[in-house]
Amino acid sequence: MRIIKEKTLTEYCKLSKYRQAEEPIKAWIYEVRYSGWSNASELKSKYGNASIISSKRVVFNIKGNDYRLIVDVEYKLKIVFIVCFGTHAEYDKINAKTVNYED
Repeated sequence: MRIIKEKTLTEYCKLSKYRQAEEPIKAWIYEVRYSGWSNASELKSKYGNASIISSKRVVFNIKGNDYRLIVDVEYKLKIVFIVCFGTHAEYDKINAKTVNYED
């Protein structure tokens, strides 16, 4: 899978507020990069704790659910778009279904 905005995500994790997510995010990136999901069921079989929000929107729990990562997955194109990343508390203040890249 190709990850769009991977560098932005890794730079974000260097901020003190998100530093504890840096290694788990690197591990997530490695795993996703070498995945090839064809649909949400295949993704869910690998990431049982991921929440499938819609046909392409997925929320991943990072570092034991301390952080949340929202992505859009284009299964046919094998692309994962980073939508939003933050602490669990920050996630609770947004709508995972409607949040956009620029929010």
